[in-house]
Amino acid sequence: MALLSARSLTKRFEGLVANNEIDLDVPEGSLFAVIGPNGAGKTTFFNMLSGFLHPTAGTIAFDGKDVTDVTQDKIAAMGLIRTFQLVQMFQGMSAAENVEVGFHLKTRGGVGAALVRPPWLRRQEEELRAKARELLAFVGLRAQADMNAELLPYGQQRLLEVARAMAAQPRLLLLDEPAAGLNAHETDALAEVIQHINQRGVTVLLIEHDVGLVTRIAHRIAVLDFGCKIAEGTPDEIKQHPDVIAAYLGAEAANA
Repeated sequence: MALLSARSLTKRFEGLVANNEIDLDVPEGSLFAVIGPNGAGKTTFFNMLSGFLHPTAGTIAFDGKDVTDVTQDKIAAMGLIRTFQLVQMFQGMSAAENVEVGFHLKTRGGVGAALVRPPWLRRQEEELRAKARELLAFVGLRAQADMNAELLPYGQQRLLEVARAMAAQPRLLLLDEPAAGLNAHETDALAEVIQHINQRGVTVLLIEHDVGLVTRIAHRIAVLDFGCKIAEGTPDEIKQHPDVIAAYLGAEAANA
């Protein structure tokens, strides 16, 4: 069963067609990837799926519900959570505190509770602190929990962003270029984390330039070029697809 479905999804910016009638089904429980060269329309596609942009035409369904015109906060509350291509840390906060912010969709409270601080609020805060540290350990950042998030190396900030997204308890996690700027060791660590997230039952959809990463971990891959989907299949099928080789992977990939 598809957890996320896009039908004829199209986005135009005046005279530019960024996405043109894209169809995509992301099965529940899968680890799905979208690849394509720069300018292929990947981020625009993600922005529509997550409610940051409204499509010019087409429909989006999440868990069987039409979310084409639903706002991003309501989509997130339904369990569709995303990260961004540029790392965004909360300044002046520790790694653990950054993760705690990610729980806001799943907590209760308000101004009155913050002023009075009833026992249930204190218990909730204690639980969130413990859960934040559990998530940091899950992504390999247990020792960095109390460090200023801004001072972490870039690769660790990437992992921290994933931990913060997981705090929102996603059913579908959208990862926007998660390996951008990472070295080989950091990419391997990220790949392991993504696979473990998927093994926890979270459906993952990522867009990525690192073809080696994608073909190593994805169950299925869709390829965009000039705003159109030109191929979809397993990693082995994609590596051998002539249109993909011509548009993105390069002729040498056919012999990889």
